[in-house]
Amino acid sequence: MPAPSTDLATAMAGAWHAGEAERVIALAGQATQADEDDEGVQVLLGLAQQATGRHRQAAATFRRLAQMRPDVSAYWNNLAVACRQAGDLPASEQALLTALSLAPDDAELHYNLGLLYTQQRRWLLARQSLLDAAHLAPHFIEARLQAAYACYVCGDNTHQETMLNGAVDWPAQPAEQALVLSAMLSVQGDLDAALRTLARAQLPDGPAAGVMRLRIAAQRVLLYERNNQIDAAQNELRQLPSEALDALPADAEQARADGWRAHAVMAMRRGAHADAEALYQRVLACTIDDESRASAAFGLAAARDRQGRYPEAWQARCTAHATQLDIARNVVPELLAADSQPLQVAGGDLGHATRADWKPLSSPDSRHSPVFVVGFPRSGTTLLEQMLDAHPDFRSMDERAYIHDLIEGMALVGQHYPADLASLTQQDADQLRSVYRRLVGKVLPDLGERRLVDKNPLNMLCLPMIMRLFPHARIILCLRHPCDVLLSCSMQPFRSPAFMVLCSSLPRLARGYARAFEQWYRDVDAFAPRVLEWRYESVVSQFDDQVDRLGQFLETSDASPMARFAEHARDKRFISTPSYAQVTEGVHRKAVGRWQNYREQFEPVLPLLQPWIDRLGYAE
Repeated sequence: MPAPSTDLATAMAGAWHAGEAERVIALAGQATQADEDDEGVQVLLGLAQQATGRHRQAAATFRRLAQMRPDVSAYWNNLAVACRQAGDLPASEQALLTALSLAPDDAELHYNLGLLYTQQRRWLLARQSLLDAAHLAPHFIEARLQAAYACYVCGDNTHQETMLNGAVDWPAQPAEQALVLSAMLSVQGDLDAALRTLARAQLPDGPAAGVMRLRIAAQRVLLYERNNQIDAAQNELRQLPSEALDALPADAEQARADGWRAHAVMAMRRGAHADAEALYQRVLACTIDDESRASAAFGLAAARDRQGRYPEAWQARCTAHATQLDIARNVVPELLAADSQPLQVAGGDLGHATRADWKPLSSPDSRHSPVFVVGFPRSGTTLLEQMLDAHPDFRSMDERAYIHDLIEGMALVGQHYPADLASLTQQDADQLRSVYRRLVGKVLPDLGERRLVDKNPLNMLCLPMIMRLFPHARIILCLRHPCDVLLSCSMQPFRSPAFMVLCSSLPRLARGYARAFEQWYRDVDAFAPRVLEWRYESVVSQFDDQVDRLGQFLETSDASPMARFAEHARDKRFISTPSYAQVTEGVHRKAVGRWQNYREQFEPVLPLLQPWIDRLGYAE
């Protein structure tokens, strides 16, 4: 702010520093023509107008300042903020872009542009602007929090984790931000940090504090339930009596929806499916954001499915996917095209290349390589992961996209995947393995001599990279009846925008399934990996035999600890996939042949799936 240059500017500055914004505006009304051309007078007037909610007047004041001094980025920034608050978003964007042309390294400008794009739901642009702000000012906590949320919406887990590194030590956040931060920390598996964030949340003044306390209690219920701590969740639910939710004011829709959702989730856990259905319908009756609406619709579909009300369950599922498509449209609009391929991996086909065409390189043996668990999502990968993790010789790191990150890393240095795998030098391969191990070490610093379990279903699309870095690795392909897989996928609230699109319709999902297996078997023919096909239905019907078979494949003398996976999963608390509750229940047949309840919906895609039903051994 320029130093006061007139008596009027001095008086206005005194009023501003005393917190008397209205007096600043009143004094400005006494301005002479000379005063009106004074920068200090105009800056103070604009700030006071902004502070008192006169956003359009503030925008006009700052526009005049920017015209007076077009070389001052701060005035363009002030103009942008005032325009955004006034609802003139195009003018705000133009002002910020002008400011950035003058001061490209100003973190606050990138932050404000990110906030603008967030308000417009232009999530990819918001993510980049906010990441730029955090890169320029690593201690800019607000920028890191907002960047993490934009990454969360975009399904960018890697950058989200980077932005939230050290978040447990951040200052206490206003309650609204604390709710967002705690949800993201929970997704990363850090329940303690999520709960601490809520405990330190700064409540608003007045009656709004009581409303926020209910929202925080509802969040705690969901956090405990998500981490399989059911007793703690039930205790927290007592802080959300129905009468308190009914008594909320009309404008507390989000709090009411949060409370009913917490009750619905717990009703599902205790098997009260009719109660859960009614509660989810209450949530959907509220005016809420798209993410909350989609989650409630998926919950409603599950509650109806459990009651055997399949047509109504399918209807709720369609509502959920329509809502998720509205979310995805603002992140990956190009994937909404009818011929889009959401599962497409960077790079093209290998052509006629095979493992024999690669330059020979030294690599770890099988016992010093990860065990890769792959397969189309919802094929039983989480069940297998927990079985392996229950064994003292193995350690899983939950679902991470580190192999995908290595592929992206090749592109960043100008290498083409998968073609340039053939020309990797020993140094290149060692460096890629080093990057992989460094990423793993952040998650499992105590891995030691145990064998890493890398469970990521869609690593089935990354077989060339796996075989180049770990050619002796044991790979387990999880299989399940294709129709059961597709049904389960279509009933899950996936967070990835690409997966929201993929699962939005059975035809699109069936095409994605077929393409995934076409690529898998093409790569298997080229590279001849050591693969065990792990069939979900066989595990359910012949559990002990399959455990022995698994132990033999992994060259483990005693596989018996794997049979105690359910107890292990309950003790583990956080499991990132939608199967977090099911794997604590042990093996059962409830999920086998479930698709038959929706056979009418599947009829149109059966011709596309039939070749895979036959090839994978599921012909009726």
